Amino acid sequence: MSEAGGGDHKRRASLPRKANPRLAAGRARALGLPTRGTTNANRLRRVDRWLLATQVPRLRDAARPLVVDLGYGSSAVTTLELADRLGPEVHGLEVVGLEIDPLRVAAVRAHRDPPRVDFRVGGFELAGLRPVLVRAFNVLRQYDEESAARAWTTMSAGLGPGGLLVEGTCDEWGRRAAWVALDADGPLTLTLSARVADLDRPSDLAERLPKALIHHNVPGRPVHAFLQAFDAAWAAAAGLSTFGPRQRWTAAAQALVDGGWPLVGATRRWRHGEVTVRWSAVAPS
Repeated sequence: MSEAGGGDHKRRASLPRKANPRLAAGRARALGLPTRGTTNANRLRRVDRWLLATQVPRLRDAARPLVVDLGYGSSAVTTLELADRLGPEVHGLEVVGLEIDPLRVAAVRAHRDPPRVDFRVGGFELAGLRPVLVRAFNVLRQYDEESAARAWTTMSAGLGPGGLLVEGTCDEWGRRAAWVALDADGPLTLTLSARVADLDRPSDLAERLPKALIHHNVPGRPVHAFLQAFDAAWAAAAGLSTFGPRQRWTAAAQALVDGGWPLVGATRRWRHGEVTVRWSAVAPS
């Protein structure tokens, strides 16, 4: 993996902000707003496990398996975890962490040893890179729906050939998450993922829906109908609780399929508290 900044990165990180023209120039070009920056180790483990299960072939087939982690925050721990999880499965993997705040980039450059990830200033324009995979988590919650849609368009346009954007949100501890997978042509799927033992019903995940859906979870809209159907299937499978919440979740997912909902992906993912549905089934009408 390449290392931005060269051997003098520790010296530069200690300089005042005005003395770092490369980072200042990058900030001027970057599109977006800084996030709160808070995160926890393993917060993004659910989406990372999904990436491992579904996206490794995409990376292996790429001429340059480049992954961008957008908006890693004040700590780069989840970016480094992403590199650690994907690295053993993808020869020649490159991971770049992008942050719009130059001080966060300078700080992580100064404290990484050994370098495993390249950290740069960048936003929705992806710093001019052409990644095969972009993970953008908890970065669009602060935007209105129209602005979030523009961010989707900008990021998707920056993907390399055959690239994929994964944009979503999760709670503080990574126990509840939802994400959308998009390619250059638009959204493909919605995935819900949870520590099932902590749920009263599947619709508890509604608060984690991406910006494109969260305001559409009202009667008469497709995503609301999907969550209601999931809740009904969950209630019908209550008798399986004796065997554990995963068995109940799996049975509820099967009931959704039987009811005509277009779930996609391997059914074994259901046991991990995941369900992935085609975007066309939940997209705002």
